[in-house]
Amino acid sequence: MRLGLVTYNVGREWDIDTIIEKLEAARFEAVELRSTHRHGVEPGMAPVDVERVRQRFEESRVRLLSLGSACEFHSPDETVRRANVEETGRFVELAHDLGCWGVKVRPNGLPPDVPREVTVQRIAEALRACGDHAERFGIEIWVEVHGRDTQQPEVMRAIMDGCGHPSVGICWNSNPTDIRDGSIKEAFDLLKSFIRNVHIRDLPDYPHRELFRLLKSIDYSRYTLAETAQSCEPDRYLRFYRALWRELVNSV
Repeated sequence: MRLGLVTYNVGREWDIDTIIEKLEAARFEAVELRSTHRHGVEPGMAPVDVERVRQRFEESRVRLLSLGSACEFHSPDETVRRANVEETGRFVELAHDLGCWGVKVRPNGLPPDVPREVTVQRIAEALRACGDHAERFGIEIWVEVHGRDTQQPEVMRAIMDGCGHPSVGICWNSNPTDIRDGSIKEAFDLLKSFIRNVHIRDLPDYPHRELFRLLKSIDYSRYTLAETAQSCEPDRYLRFYRALWRELVNSV
């Protein structure tokens, strides 16, 4: 396993050069760039800017792993869902041009007054369309286990079973709803065959040691990305975070 950062909170105000500088200093190996944040890596970038970002990462010790979009597919409005599929396609093409591995997408809940199975099927159909486009570009779609109701492991499993696309997997999100009687094993077993990426959140009661043990049990050898709160001392915080991460990895 390798350590990276999601720029959702820590890093949201950094430009590309600052991200690389700070992650190299803290010995983080990869980054997922969150859409809408200051670094400005978004669909529609000028080709010269895309090339500059790609070259900057290629010359560094930090891998530009993925793009963290906010695309979501649970809306009852077909026009909205189609627009999100199209936007995901633009992220896929940008990810390809930048040399990324994946694009993160999400569901964000179950709309009221719509049967659960209908929404699950709509999300699955949208993800299949995204997967078809991503496959053509050699990019993976990583579906974040996200949303008040859709983060429930049983709902996410139904979505993934309905999707059934080889280019679509999940991003484990370390949610409180993973925990049953103090353990995440039940949730993990439901979703383990789909895990393509992992977000580690700084939840005080989350069984992180069990998570790392379970990841090791499936020979997970991809990235674990810190998605943590902002810090007034980010350089110090990132160094301490890596030390804790190494302790967890080496203890299981």
